[in-house]
Amino acid sequence: MTDSNRAVVARSLVQQCLHGRLQVKPPTQDTEAEWVEIQRGMVIYICFFKGATEEIIPKIVSTLLNVKLCETETGRYVSVLDLPGNVLIVPQATLGGKAKGKSMQYHANFRKEEGMLLYASFVAQCEKELSSSSKCTESGVLVKHGTYGNRQVLKLDTNGPYTHLIEF
Repeated sequence: MTDSNRAVVARSLVQQCLHGRLQVKPPTQDTEAEWVEIQRGMVIYICFFKGATEEIIPKIVSTLLNVKLCETETGRYVSVLDLPGNVLIVPQATLGGKAKGKSMQYHANFRKEEGMLLYASFVAQCEKELSSSSKCTESGVLVKHGTYGNRQVLKLDTNGPYTHLIEF
């Protein structure tokens, strides 16, 4: 099977950001909302489809963290590793949607339990990659992430609507 014929097993939307804040737990009667937050870096929205396996995770992480999508002060584009920048990971099942008539269907998405395992592996691999970069560790780069399978609120300041769809 050629690359153009292979099934897509994951879809990611990547956006550079100046500041990102993601609500990971809504407020309750007794508690305030919980948020994770990053400064300058990249927001990665990720969705896994049926057929994805653990073996694809290193390729996805390497591609997303090394692609030159972060703008420097001089206007040059570098990877989030070279910036160095923070990473905010948002699980985004809606990236797997397909319009059918007037509604959206998500038949290609993994079931929640399987998707949760791949998502946890993806987050762990991103953390590992960033922590193995001396440039990132010296700069105190953070990896923050949302909770899989829950509705979340995102607040984002970007330096331009500079968003890319990358499929694996």
